[in-house]
Amino acid sequence: MGFIYNDISSKDMDVKARLTSWQVSGMLRNYSASIPGKYGVADFGADMDAREISVSCSIFPKLRFSDLVETLDRIALWLSPVDGLKQLIFDDVPDRYFMARLKEKVDCERVIRAAGVFDLSFYCPDPFAYALADEVFTVTKAGETLITRSLGNIASRPVYFLKGSLAKAPENFISISVNGMEMKLINAELSLGEILVIDTEKMTAYVEDGSGLVLRNALPYLKELNFPELRIGENSVLIQAVNGTFSELKINARSRWR
Repeated sequence: MGFIYNDISSKDMDVKARLTSWQVSGMLRNYSASIPGKYGVADFGADMDAREISVSCSIFPKLRFSDLVETLDRIALWLSPVDGLKQLIFDDVPDRYFMARLKEKVDCERVIRAAGVFDLSFYCPDPFAYALADEVFTVTKAGETLITRSLGNIASRPVYFLKGSLAKAPENFISISVNGMEMKLINAELSLGEILVIDTEKMTAYVEDGSGLVLRNALPYLKELNFPELRIGENSVLIQAVNGTFSELKINARSRWR
C-alpha cells in the first residue's frame, strides 16, 4: 500500500507504506457538568474532535548510507508541516481524501546500513474524509426537485451556486428551501452573469462574476442565516422567485465520511 500527499506518491519517493490502524471515527469531545446532589454528570452531548492517522513506512535499501540520507532529505521537504494542510489519499481507499499535516517529529531507524523504517503521524483538524470525485447537482427550473446523494455516510455541508437576476426591492425575492430549511434572498441585487455563492461549511455568502472574482458580500441578502445540509439519500429542493428570474442552481455536495 502507498499514499499520495500533496499530489506526490510515496512510491515516487522510494517509500513503502502501510496503515497501522484505521479509526472508526476521530477523537470525541464530550460535554458534561457535575451538578451538586446529582449522581454522575449532566450530559450535554458530544461532537467530533480532530483525527490522527498513523502510517508505518520503510525505505528501500540503498547502495550507500549517503543515498539513504539524500532520500530522507527529499522526504522531509515533501512532508514539511510548515507548508500547512495538504490532501492525503491512501491507495486502499482511493475515492476520498483527508486534509492533513505531520503532527510529530520523524525518526528513521536504520535496519541495515542503507535502509530504514519510520512512522508518520498525520494530524487532520477536520476529522472527515471528502469525496475526490464529488456529486454535483444542477437544478434549472423553479418548483420542487428531488436530488439523491449516494456518496459518503453522513450529512454534508454543500456549496450552493445561484444564477438569476433580482432587483433590490422589499417585495422581490428568490427563495431556496432544502429539506424545509429556507435561504431567502430579500433586498438583494443580482445581475445576469453574476453568481451568488452560499458556502454552508464556512457559513458565508458572496457574489462573484463568471471568472470567480468576488464582487461583494452577500450575507446581508439572507433574511435568516440558514445553511442547510444535504443528507444521505433523497433531498427536497424547492425554489421560488417573486419579481425575479431564476436561471440555475448548482449544488456541490461536498460528500464526506466520518
